[in-house]
Amino acid sequence: MDHPTKQTSCLSTLKAFRACIACLGLVAGVGVAFPAAQARDAHREAAAAPRFKAIAFDYFVLFNPDSVVPDAERVFPGKGREFTNLWRTRQFEYTWLRSITNRYVDFFGITEDALIYAANAMKLQLTPDNKRRLLDAYLHLTPWPDAVDALRRLKASGIRIITIANFSPTMLRSNAENAGLTGFFDALVSTDTNHTYKPDPRAYRLGMDRLHLAKQDILFAAFGGWDAAGAQSFGYPTFWVNRFNQPFEELGIRPDQTSTSLDGLLNFVLRKPPVQKR
Repeated sequence: MDHPTKQTSCLSTLKAFRACIACLGLVAGVGVAFPAAQARDAHREAAAAPRFKAIAFDYFVLFNPDSVVPDAERVFPGKGREFTNLWRTRQFEYTWLRSITNRYVDFFGITEDALIYAANAMKLQLTPDNKRRLLDAYLHLTPWPDAVDALRRLKASGIRIITIANFSPTMLRSNAENAGLTGFFDALVSTDTNHTYKPDPRAYRLGMDRLHLAKQDILFAAFGGWDAAGAQSFGYPTFWVNRFNQPFEELGIRPDQTSTSLDGLLNFVLRKPPVQKR
């Protein structure tokens, strides 16, 4: 007669045990989910308000100018680096000289003129085929290793991304398309728009005109120290991505921050500034 009673008692105990296990599982689940939810919320909060509404990049912050060196070395064995340095220096000297003398041509034209000068200065024969090959290298630059991830993170934060670059529109578009980066940009702004070159203030003004934002809402990311000085002088908050670890230009003005990679820029833009102690 005790058997049914014992069976009922065992069933009750088993149900209670299962209920207890289920309860523990629920509590454990909440214990795991709650920190995860907190982490997600914290991430959203941290990413919700970048310090700036937009970033304007010089193109060499994202694309390595030295990616033309291997082509120069193949054309002029043993002299590729020297040739590239002279070519690049003359490129920028020509932008400044043409700005001063009001004799504008676009940056691809300047790149060709500088190429011819460098070959003549070094007494090197530049055949038509090699000339085309070297000019084409400036349409297929290699992005810096940290460029894609940085652009992705900035885009995800909601910040608007443009260029303010001396490159011609064709050069901007070709490099972005070849590297698969076009989708990250809100606009590829070339100084060819108003026939200027940086550091002319009218060149930097193009960012404000395109974005319809105030200066303080746009961070300018410079590759060259002279460009950082120009943007800072214009009034943009400025970050110098000093890839080649160069000294500051002695122009009486410094950028807001500097680093040798885009990691520093991401920290500057996406992390909240420290709270000032009262």
